[in-house]
Amino acid sequence: MTFGEEVGPRAFVNDGAYLPALYGRTKGHPLRRRQRQLVDALLPKIAAPDPENGPIDLEAMFPGAGRIELEIGFGGGEHLAWQAARAPSAGFIGAEPFINGVAQLLQKIDAESLQNIRVRHGDARPLIETLPAAAIDRIYVLHPDPWPKKRHFKRRMISPWFFAEAGRLLKPGGELRVASDIPDYVRWTLMHAQGTPALAWTAERASDWRERIEDWPQTRYEAKALREGRRPAYLVFRRR
Repeated sequence: MTFGEEVGPRAFVNDGAYLPALYGRTKGHPLRRRQRQLVDALLPKIAAPDPENGPIDLEAMFPGAGRIELEIGFGGGEHLAWQAARAPSAGFIGAEPFINGVAQLLQKIDAESLQNIRVRHGDARPLIETLPAAAIDRIYVLHPDPWPKKRHFKRRMISPWFFAEAGRLLKPGGELRVASDIPDYVRWTLMHAQGTPALAWTAERASDWRERIEDWPQTRYEAKALREGRRPAYLVFRRR
């Protein structure tokens, strides 16, 4: 996602404090006709409940789901659609503020007839805070906007607040997966993880974070990083 342009509205989260937006633009090039049709017709049918309406009932969203997974900032949706297609009995929630990315995911949902995805178009933070505790089996934050300038660090998704929420949301044994091709962001993530006793980094050897595991498909952001000579890190944290 492009950063430093057209920063979105500040988010009103948890304790009443306004927090800076974690994303830049919310739209890019005009949507194609089919994309606009899907945004108008399909998105309202599969939209996640509005956090402003109170606590979210996951059983009502995904009756009888074997597990629930959450992807924060799903980009073009290729990873989320891949996971959902391979686990039809699970429920998947994806949050993304960029309408073009939402439209791309909707195309995949429509083409593959996926029934187990719900979409939050907008800031993920109110959604995260409204989800019930110990209810999520896996959380993904893949190649988030690095906000590389120091004055923008407060806009990074990975933060003490996020790790505390991830620890609250994950079931015991649940996983948080974070990927980044920015060395500073990898260090930043590990630094904040150290302050979260509920989560343990699972790596035991270098290959554990240098190589993607089998059920972790490549995203367009990873492919771009590799083309440009940047080696991603794949971090897995487990809820104690």
